[in-house]
Formats: sequence, C-alpha cells, structure tokens
Amino acid sequence: MTLRKGEKMTISIQEHMAIDVCPGPIKPIKQISDYFPRFPRGLPATVGRSGTLRSAVSQPSVSPAEAPREEDEDVDQLFGAYGTTPAEQPAKCQAPEEAVDPEGYESDDCTTLGTLDFSLLYDQENNALHCTINKAKGLKPMDHNGLADPYVKLHLLPGASKANKLRTKTLRNTLNPTWNETLTYYGITDEDMIRKTLRISVCDEDKFRHNEFIGETRIPLKKLKPNQTKNFNICLEKQLPIDKTEDKSLEERGRILISLKYSSQKQALLVGIIRCAHLAAMDANGYSDPYVKTYLKPDEDKKSKHKTAVKKKTLNPEFNEEFCYEIKHGDLAKKTLEVTVWDYDIGKSNDFIGGVVLGINAKGERLKHWFDCLKNKDKKIERWHTLTNELPGAVLSD
Repeated sequence: MTLRKGEKMTISIQEHMAIDVCPGPIKPIKQISDYFPRFPRGLPATVGRSGTLRSAVSQPSVSPAEAPREEDEDVDQLFGAYGTTPAEQPAKCQAPEEAVDPEGYESDDCTTLGTLDFSLLYDQENNALHCTINKAKGLKPMDHNGLADPYVKLHLLPGASKANKLRTKTLRNTLNPTWNETLTYYGITDEDMIRKTLRISVCDEDKFRHNEFIGETRIPLKKLKPNQTKNFNICLEKQLPIDKTEDKSLEERGRILISLKYSSQKQALLVGIIRCAHLAAMDANGYSDPYVKTYLKPDEDKKSKHKTAVKKKTLNPEFNEEFCYEIKHGDLAKKTLEVTVWDYDIGKSNDFIGGVVLGINAKGERLKHWFDCLKNKDKKIERWHTLTNELPGAVLSD
C-alpha cells in the first residue's frame, strides 16, 4: 500500500483487532516469599536463590537445636516474620521477666496503654500515705492529633470515691508526661494498711466532653512497709470492676483527727478537733461545707454541746479548735464522747456526714484512745478515727 505525501495511514477496526500485540505468555508475578524463602528450623533448603542462606540452614551434620540462626534472625527483623514452628512460638513469648528490655513492654496492654512510674511511702508516725507520681511512658493516644492530655487520680478502696479522690495537674499534648507530684492521704491507720487498696488511674482530660479513661493499676497497701519508700514502674491495665459487695451499713464517710487531754489543773477534759480528711461530698458541686459538733453524754442539763466554725467548700477541713468539759476525773469512766460532722446548708436542714463515739462502750481504736486519756493525765493524745454513717438516733437531727 503506497501513501501520497501528507496522507495518513488508516486502519480499519477489523485490521486493528487482528494485530497481535501480545509480547508472549503472561508469567506469574513473583512474591516476596520467593526472594526470602522460609524453612522450618533444621530442614535443608530446597530453593537455591541465596548461597549464604542455603549454607546457614542446610548443613546435614547440625541438629535443629544447634543450627546457626543469625542469618534467619536478620531476615526476621527486617520483615517482622518468625519462621518458628508452632511449638517454639510460645517459648519465645514467655520470656522470663528479667530478660525484658526495659525500653520495651511486656504485654499487649503495656504496648497499648503505657507504663507508670511512681513511689509510695507510709509515714506511720504521722498516719500519712505519700504517693509520688513521677512519670508515664508510651500512653495510648486519645486525641485527634495522636496525643493526650493526661492526669493521674487516686482512690482508696473500699471507700467513697469522691471523698478520697486526689489528682495531679493535667499535662497537655504528650504521651510521655512527667509530673513529679506528691499527693498525700492523711488519717491512714495501720488497719487501713492491712485492708485497703490504692487505685491509681491515668485519664485524658477533655474540655468539651467527659474525661476519658486510659489505664489503671491497683496496689494493696499491705505490700508497703512502714517508713520505707517503695518504687513502682508497672504496666497500666484496662479498667477493673469495683467490688460492691462491701457492707454499706457502716460505710466510711471520712476521717477525723481528735485530741484528748485531762487537765488536772482545770479539772476538765479538753477535746481538740484538729482536722478532717476525705469527707463524703454532700453538695452538688462535689464538696461540703463541714463543721463538727461534740457532746459529752449522758447530758442531763443539755449543756455539753460544742460546735466548730463552718469551713466552706472543702472535703479536707482544718479546724484546730479545742473545747473544755469541766468534770471530775473519776466521772469520765461513765461518760461517752460523741463527735459528729455535718454539712452546712442555707435555708434547709443540715446534712449528716458521719460520726464517731469514744467511751467505755466503744471498740478498737476508739476504746483505746479513751482509756489512754484516762490513764495519762495532763498528756495530750491525738488519734485518727473513721467516721461512719451510723450513730445513736438522738444525734441524727441537727
């Protein structure tokens, strides 16, 4: 077919479809496993693509347990694959605790939620538990920017959560926060150290929504030795259910620090109301406006009532007030000291928070405190006592 100058060659559709444009038979695309073949440990290689690889795994005189593994381990690290048999994999996962890389994590929860570094100290003399929150590492991202605004809160279990909650400041936009904050619980007794558990939670603060839970850990206080700091660096766990089977009839409502002293010079019992700690919240704002009343009973003349000042919007008030009851020392054995804590409300009846009774009919620390006062004239004796929600009905109305 000849073409004149300037003419274009035209091909009919039939001719176009008949042109053989196939370069040849289509070959299967090679997979990555063809270049890096996997062999069971100890078996000879059947694919000879790499002389080095073949020599590393196909020596017939070496047993499976003694076969060199350096080349295979390099490939494993590059591609994140493990050529172990199913029987070998659990052994690799269950490495002893000492062999764990301190920069890594020991479990899926650790990898997902992060770790927390903190220390605890029980000051037995001052009945205080000091919780130092140092830092967290590798926290779970909670915000759209891939970061979080973490803070730590503490609770003592069992007990009212609002009454004994402590928390750190919030650090913005970080997954590796450093707080270096010490939070202190006052009024912690040896009995508390035996039966209570400290719950430490890490949360993400959200300005426009509810704060989100990241992870938690729980430390039984019986693990601590008095006056010895114990350091912890442990993985955070998912939220655990709180045991709600505890007896609510004697629910804890906070703690109160009371001093007793019989003054021989004044011929009187001096009752000091020093402070309260972790009171139950009675108002909608999550606080109370507490004050304390004391009675020395039986009180035939109705003159034994004393009352402290009201402390506004606090669950940990300090009063430092002292009341004087003129009474002969020999008559104290027949008396009972009732101490009640109330929440002050304007325009309506005040709410009962909790109370404690000291006297010959009391038990435990309350009885011991009373007897120590009777035996040690002119000596001030301070003790922390637990407030409960049950007292004789005569004092349940203010």
